[in-house]
Formats: sequence, structure tokens, C-alpha cells
Amino acid sequence: MIAKLEMLIALARERHFGRAAETLGITQPTLSTGIRQLEKQLGVKLVIRGSRFGGLTPEGQRALIRARQIVADTRRLRDEMRASHEGLAGHLRLAVIPTALTWASRLVTWFAQEHPNVSFTILSRASTEILTMLDDLEIDAGLTYLDQEPLGRVATRPLYRESYTLVCRPDHAFVQGGPVGWDSLGQARLCLLTPEMQNRRIINRHFMEAGVDPAALIESNSTVVLVANVLHGDWVTILPGDLAGFLCDGKPLAMVPLPEQGSAPAVGLIAPHQEPYTPVLQAILSAAEGLEAAPKR
Repeated sequence: MIAKLEMLIALARERHFGRAAETLGITQPTLSTGIRQLEKQLGVKLVIRGSRFGGLTPEGQRALIRARQIVADTRRLRDEMRASHEGLAGHLRLAVIPTALTWASRLVTWFAQEHPNVSFTILSRASTEILTMLDDLEIDAGLTYLDQEPLGRVATRPLYRESYTLVCRPDHAFVQGGPVGWDSLGQARLCLLTPEMQNRRIINRHFMEAGVDPAALIESNSTVVLVANVLHGDWVTILPGDLAGFLCDGKPLAMVPLPEQGSAPAVGLIAPHQEPYTPVLQAILSAAEGLEAAPKR
């Protein structure tokens, strides 16, 4: 039954039989057979079928909610039983906003000092994707903004507040002149993250509050691409200070702090609200608390 519920969850997420089967590592006929067997067991039609996947029936939508709960509970039970006789071990899947990847590394390193038998998968994703992936049980936790959009019913552990830095070449006018404010960037040759990224929306809001409407001539969902463009051309970009320091280290680039405007955005760990948490998930939440409280270097 659990395997068939996981098939339903994958199909609802991918909205395509072939892609859902691929994510589960099974063939499409096996997936189709499993869904039909689940429908027979439950006595209702779950999937609207035609020449392609047509969505879930109302009964399928209700079954999906319960399927997510049952699969999550089963995974928690499995992890608890493993921890009871093997110690803390397992695998954690984290999705992280691009601007928090250096902090994800800190968190995993901090965690691994105490729990070396836990492995990780770390994915770079937009903040809205992280929430969807939590709902779909694709990840166990995420690093994202805590106060910029509704998070729903999740546990949160704050890690830091984001401040912003202009990254440019050392011979740029922004380095040679006086202090740089947001209102100074109206005519700058900007390369920024793409509009669906929460970081970009925060930066756009800072520009709006400063009374300027600059155009980003290059957009990317990769901060590495942004810094590479600054390195090889007359571009400037805006990044959180911590990430800028990491990406600029050892490169002929300059960092110019930008003034804070209002309350700095909070970033932290989120996880599905559960009682009780699995031992591994409780440990990563505790690690986030410890990292947030540790002296910053």
C-alpha cells in the first residue's frame, strides 16, 4: 500500500505518467498498474485518464492529502526504528535558496561534526519551489526566507539576516567614488537574479523605496553566472554580503556595502511541522539553533 501511495504522490507532483515513473525508478506500465490497484483497493477512481494525465478526481485530491500524511508517518517510523538500534543515521534532503548556499554548507558541516553517519542531498531552488517540495515530500527541510512570504504550517529556525553588497571590478567608479546608495544605481549595468527569485523581489523593493527603476541587462538563476559576468565585463551585481565574500574570494573584484533599508530579511531552516520529529530531523533543527547562537566568524 505504501508504495502505491508514493506512486499517487509522484503522479500528482509530475502530472505525467512517464515522468512520475522515472522519478520512482519504475516503468510506466508498473506505475499505471499500481494506480489502478490502489483505485481498486480504495473503491474509487483517483485519476482522470484520457490520451494523457488529466488530473486527480475529487476523491483523488482527498486521497492525496491522506497519502502524504501516511507516507510521512511511515518514513518517521522507519527513521525512529533505525535510530533505536543503529544510532543517528540516514539521509536528509535540503532545498536551499541560491543566496543561502554558503550557510547550507555551514549547517551541514556543523551537523556532521556530531552526526557523521547522516548523508545529505542539497539542491538550489527558489523559495516558492521549496514550499512545494516540502508539501510533496520531495525534501525533508529547506533554507529560505522566513518573513517575506506565507510559509504555512512549518517549523522555523532562524539563522541570519541578509545584508547586501555591490560587487564590481576594482577600477569601477563605484569603488573610486564616495559612498554608494541604492539611489546611485539607476544607470548601472546590472546583472541580477531572475524575477521569480525572492532575493530579486527584495532588491527590486529596495530600488523602489530609493525612487529608482534600473534595468537588469543580464538575469540568471545562478549567482556564479552573475559574478562571472562582473569578472569578465563592465557589469555590477548585488548579493548578500556572506555569499559575495565567498564568490569574490581570490578574484580581482571589489565589494561595496549597500545601506540597509528597513528590517533586514531573515533566513533560516524550515521543516514540516511534526510531532514528534524524526531523530534526524530533530537533530538538524537543533543544529540550526546551535549555529545561529554560535559566534560569527
